[in-house]
Amino acid sequence: MQDRVCTSQLGAHVGERVTVAGWLHARRRLGGLTFILIRDGWGLCQLTVEGRDPLEGVENESVVAATGTVVAAPEAPGGIELRDGTTTVISPAEAPPLTLSKRELRASLPTQLDLAAISLRHPARRRVFQVAAAMVAAFRETLRGRAFTEIFTPKVLGGASEGGANVFALDYFGRRAFLAQSPQLYKQIMVGVFERVFEVGPVFRAEPHETTRHLNQYTSLDAEMGFITDHRDVMAVVEEVVAAMVAAAGAQEQGVRRPFPTVAFWEAQEIIHSAFGRDVRGEEDLSPQDERDLGQWAKAEFGSDFLFVTGYPLAKRPFYTQPDPNHPGDSNSFDLLFRGLEIVTGGQRLHRYADYLAALEARGMAAAPLEWYLLAFRHGMPPHGGFAIGLERFAAQLLGLANVREAALFPRDMSRLQP
Repeated sequence: MQDRVCTSQLGAHVGERVTVAGWLHARRRLGGLTFILIRDGWGLCQLTVEGRDPLEGVENESVVAATGTVVAAPEAPGGIELRDGTTTVISPAEAPPLTLSKRELRASLPTQLDLAAISLRHPARRRVFQVAAAMVAAFRETLRGRAFTEIFTPKVLGGASEGGANVFALDYFGRRAFLAQSPQLYKQIMVGVFERVFEVGPVFRAEPHETTRHLNQYTSLDAEMGFITDHRDVMAVVEEVVAAMVAAAGAQEQGVRRPFPTVAFWEAQEIIHSAFGRDVRGEEDLSPQDERDLGQWAKAEFGSDFLFVTGYPLAKRPFYTQPDPNHPGDSNSFDLLFRGLEIVTGGQRLHRYADYLAALEARGMAAAPLEWYLLAFRHGMPPHGGFAIGLERFAAQLLGLANVREAALFPRDMSRLQP
């Protein structure tokens, strides 16, 4: 729309006559004044009109325009309002199925998800995704500052990228194909091209989970880097990236104390046993309750919202994981827990061709289907490692959301394929 001013720019136009356009958000009468709130993609603008409501009979969420003089008004949203205005209805609407003018969206999560085309307009819902966008921007900016190159890898594959059975199969012109569980194999190959790479993209996990922390499609923030000494070099980059993402989200940084505390996997189990009275020693992985206990311990012990756990059993890590040379059976891998929830997984990878053949044989996996991937290692790859961050899970935990689906625009889980 010609000469339209966005609500976020109104402060630069005090004293000028401008036009704003957006959705009719709310109205109220007070004395002889009508206060009209118009919402655009950036915020709210208040139009104050003396006398009769010029939009009487027009339903909320109708698309409207208003032209008026910009005036400083401390009581108005953003401290700015329009006065002496005129209005135009651009696109009339039916009454919306949800009330969007309240501070909180009073509808169950299933209802919000079913009516996502409307519920996502609510300022509180919209803010979640503005925060997520800022977190992604910080991820990109931080890695670009370290000379990482952004890549874009395929999401339809001829085999499972992570191994295992949790893959979505599909028909690819009469051939069996799979949705990518991660960009792992491709980003390793690209270390041989650019040395440092990252990607932001969807990944798909056919895990039969109906929990508050799992999605079957989510956004993965992946990075891989060459010429490392071991997984601790990767952890240092994770710290920098995560701290930047928290800062970009405008969240409280008191729990972002660097370096993040670190415990070995077996030490974590001892902590759970001694501090919480649960004997999990000998288990090969951490349960959600284990992670919550460790998050509580890290906060009490270090004042940190973050905790690295390193040295997971090699048997629980993918075939490409580098073993710990000092502790047989353990791996040069890590998870980063944030407020008692795993948000990052990473580690050092194998980089010699012979080691890959041995690792595949030990797991009963055939090398032939992976020759396209192993080709990189036959022809020289440096020691390297990387990590992956689940965006929705991190954003949900950072914002204190009860369910990871609240941080997904159109979540995909076991029961939801629409909208």
